[in-house]
Amino acid sequence: MGRAVFALLLTLVAGAARSECECLWHGSFSEVQAGTSLVLSGTVVAAKGNSIDLSVERILRGKSHVDPIRIWLKTGDYCRPEPGLFPVGSQWIMALNRIEEDIPGGFNPNTPNVSYGRIGDYSLSSCGGYWLSQKGETVTGNLVNAPRWEREPPMTPVLLDLVAEYVAGNVDSDALLQASREDPALRELMLDTRAFLRGDEE
Repeated sequence: MGRAVFALLLTLVAGAARSECECLWHGSFSEVQAGTSLVLSGTVVAAKGNSIDLSVERILRGKSHVDPIRIWLKTGDYCRPEPGLFPVGSQWIMALNRIEEDIPGGFNPNTPNVSYGRIGDYSLSSCGGYWLSQKGETVTGNLVNAPRWEREPPMTPVLLDLVAEYVAGNVDSDALLQASREDPALRELMLDTRAFLRGDEE
């Protein structure tokens, strides 16, 4: 009985190990975005199986001829984030790779909503800072020089426009780093002062 239980445990552990992704950390958003097919900001409008549909609000680099776009996430041992991280209604900046070819075993007709993904759709890697959380016009996440595997490091929210300028090559990573390290209280004081000088407050 003991041996049977032990053998079962070994089988379960081996199966779990096979379904886990193993990848090296590729870097923060500032390091990985240039090697991807498409960088954009948008809102999750639908989720099914291991995919989400992202309504395109702003393309920072690349081209997309469809809206919303389909993004395939974690299933099996694919090195992608869990779909539950991206609820409907949430906003993101994502650096995506276009799916260019089928892979063996990538599609099961019995589970059409759970697969590697279709040619022409996109996938999101979990091996670096490939996504940033967006709230209105600001973003947070593993943007620049952040610890490995830290998805929401302590930082000051950075303007989406500044990230767009970085992706376009108009500012360097030092500008991102400086913005992410600004003292939030000082920034708030500066914004309040500007509003006062404009006469926005009594």
